[in-house]
Amino acid sequence: MSKLLAKSNKITDGFRQQITPESAGWEYVGFELLHLSAGKQHSFDTADTEVCFVMMSGYATFQVDGETFQRLGNRQTPFERIPPYSLYVPHHKNVQITANSETEIAICRAPSQGNLPVRLITPADVGVEKRGYGNNKRLVHNILPETEPADALLVVEVFTDEGCTSSFPSHKHDQKNCETETYLEETYYHRFEPSQGFCLQRVYTDDRSLDECMAVYDGDVVQVPKGYHPVATIAGYNNYYLNVMAGPVRKWRFTWEKDHQWINTEEYAKKFTK
Repeated sequence: MSKLLAKSNKITDGFRQQITPESAGWEYVGFELLHLSAGKQHSFDTADTEVCFVMMSGYATFQVDGETFQRLGNRQTPFERIPPYSLYVPHHKNVQITANSETEIAICRAPSQGNLPVRLITPADVGVEKRGYGNNKRLVHNILPETEPADALLVVEVFTDEGCTSSFPSHKHDQKNCETETYLEETYYHRFEPSQGFCLQRVYTDDRSLDECMAVYDGDVVQVPKGYHPVATIAGYNNYYLNVMAGPVRKWRFTWEKDHQWINTEEYAKKFTK
């Protein structure tokens, strides 16, 4: 199995994913997936990281800095395709979480010494856009884009229909001190509808010193330290993924792979706009 693929731990309560910079072998991105049954509680210390808690499904109450965010949530599954509630919490905070129903919470982390306030991100705050054409189209929810305050984190969720590609044409963001590209580590937390489905994700560099192709199942995480990272869905199964990105410069600047950049042109799009 590829070292870039983290398989889901399907436990009843607790962490189903726990990816840290140390476990991933990089500097910035941390990702955890917390599952709680109704009535269960969890205490979370943000330590030296900023955190974006994303309500994947269900409802939960958060207490931090003497403030209570009551019964956050608005969907039973990500495939309802409505923007979620999220909570941004800066470093060195203790967060008390109480599940009001069976719930899954994505915990997106990056190193931070900033002093931004605790902030609720409502569905109305999330930018919704459609990208691509034909067999390369997807729905995007910009939860924490670079236009909104954070120190390092970028968080976005993407829905891709069966038989379509996503994160395509192939692109990369792995260069430091570059005018046209930023260094951003990235995780892909994948879900499928129906849940027994899978997709294929490839991670590769121009020189092919890194070239991995993975069969990704429900709840798995793909770690992208560098290189291109397209996703291909399988007939019969819709795909959802949550991206967490972070690096030394909080800008999403990337380079297309030249061989496939033509997919962005009118030459491809006109096939589907007649």
